[in-house]
Amino acid sequence: MANSKDTETQHEPVGGPISFGRKALSSEAFLSLFREGMSLLEETADYLDGPGRDDSRDLSRIGSLSYAAESMKLTTRLMQMASWLLLHRAVNEGEMTQKQAAREKSKVKLQDLGGEESSSGFDELPEALRELIARSVRLQDRIHNLDKQIYEPTEPAEARANPLSDQLDMLSAALGATRQRD
Repeated sequence: MANSKDTETQHEPVGGPISFGRKALSSEAFLSLFREGMSLLEETADYLDGPGRDDSRDLSRIGSLSYAAESMKLTTRLMQMASWLLLHRAVNEGEMTQKQAAREKSKVKLQDLGGEESSSGFDELPEALRELIARSVRLQDRIHNLDKQIYEPTEPAEARANPLSDQLDMLSAALGATRQRD
C-alpha cells in the first residue's frame, strides 16, 4: 500500500488534460495486455526449456550462435516488458502511486533489442522461436506506445493553436466583424 506521506492520488488533476495512457492503464485493455505479456513469457520459457533445446541441436554453427543470441535478446525483452507490466499493475491495485511508479520506471528500460532480423543464421532458427520473437516485438511496440502516452509530456490544450483560427479570422474580416478571442 502507498505510504501516508505520499498523498497523491491516481486520478488526473481537476481541470487538467486527460492522459489517455493513464486511463488505459486502468482499463480492461491493460489487463488483457498484462495477461498476454505474462502468457508469452511463460510460453517462451516452456519452449526454451523444452522443445527449443531439441530444436537447437539440429542447427549449424552459425544457426546455433544465432539461436543463442536471439533467445537471450528475446528473454531480456520479455523480462523488461514483464517488469513494466508488473509495475503498472501495482499502480492499478493501489500498491503504489503513479508518482512512485514513475520513479521506479527509471529502473525498467524498454530498450530496443532488435527484433525480426535477417542476420546470418536467423533464417535457420526454428519457426517456433521466430514466431515467439515476432510476437514479443509486436507486444513490445504496444507497451512502448502506451509508455510514451503515459510519460511523455503532452502540450496543454491552451498552448495548442486552434486549427480553424485562420479561417475564422478571414471569415470575420470578409463579413466586417471583429472576432472575439477566448
